[in-house]
Amino acid sequence: MSMTFNGSSMRLARVFSGLSLEEVAERVSKTRQYLHKLETGQSTPTDELLVKVADVLNVETDFFAKRSSQLHEQQFHFRSLLTTKVSIRQVAIARAEMVRELIELLEKELKLPDVNFPCFSDFETVHDIERIAEECRKEWDLGLGPVDNVTRLAENLGALVTTFSSISKEVDALSVALDRPIIVRNTAKTDTCRQRFDIAHEIGHLVMHEGVVTGDRLTESQANRFASAFLLPRSMMAKLFPRPRGSRLDWRGIREFKLNWKVSKAAILYRARQLDLITDKQYKSGVITLRKYGESSGEKDDYLIAKEPPELLINALKVLCEQKAFGIDEVARKLGVKRTFFEELTGLKGQLGFLYECGNKRREVVLSVVR
Repeated sequence: MSMTFNGSSMRLARVFSGLSLEEVAERVSKTRQYLHKLETGQSTPTDELLVKVADVLNVETDFFAKRSSQLHEQQFHFRSLLTTKVSIRQVAIARAEMVRELIELLEKELKLPDVNFPCFSDFETVHDIERIAEECRKEWDLGLGPVDNVTRLAENLGALVTTFSSISKEVDALSVALDRPIIVRNTAKTDTCRQRFDIAHEIGHLVMHEGVVTGDRLTESQANRFASAFLLPRSMMAKLFPRPRGSRLDWRGIREFKLNWKVSKAAILYRARQLDLITDKQYKSGVITLRKYGESSGEKDDYLIAKEPPELLINALKVLCEQKAFGIDEVARKLGVKRTFFEELTGLKGQLGFLYECGNKRREVVLSVVR
């Protein structure tokens, strides 16, 4: 074999694809035990077998020559670390590793937005978290009004927002603490309000939990408090939240408030209770009403709030194609993967179109997400 074979790269591609050793072994007519020896460096494949494995895993044979610096689970903010299956966490880690490699490739060709997630470690109470959310708004020049587009904000702050489509049903939104953070949306949640809250939650982890293992009740409640305080500042809630009329909630006012702030009615009620703007009895009544009308898992007016899909990655790929003459196939080749693998990696299947072909001119490009 003319190249150096690295078994860990084979494992990376296999786990990325969510395949077991048994499944790959069956497709290449080998035993599970033999493939395990390949992945652990105890054996080396023939050129013929290498081609077969590459075809099964949708990578090029030179992918196996890589020596990837694997990410560590401590860098991941899983929504519930204890209940997320080990196999699913491994898939997420493998996918994040490949996204990290894609980011490194993009940064060699483009100037992506500067990373601007300040670090706050000195906090103990919910009032401290309220203050942190307010300081973030000030740092990012957001004022105290509604955040227009949370995904775009996260990307303008330097994060890459993406989707791990194959495991969206198994894991909630998550983030990865890297030099350029990765925020993974959960597309199993179809309404914009919940996705906005999820991304705000992950921003909370990035600014409050650097170097902290998260996924327990405390850190999750802290990130939730940050998201609530960030999306619905306490001063604006006190000023604008539609107060109950006697003992009855003002549902018309709450609906208008939701459409303006792009936060679910359920989250608004929870925030109002946090700030003692409604009583415990009124909050429980509101929850029962939402359940009664079938709005506990999805609210009827969610469709009125526009989607906020990620933009940074597809914009970067467009710029590479149009201004630096990098077609998608060339980007995929640099990563050592095939087209189907690349589409799964980016979460942009069906959106790449003409980007597979490009011209030949090149120049330095500065890329940012439009506000």
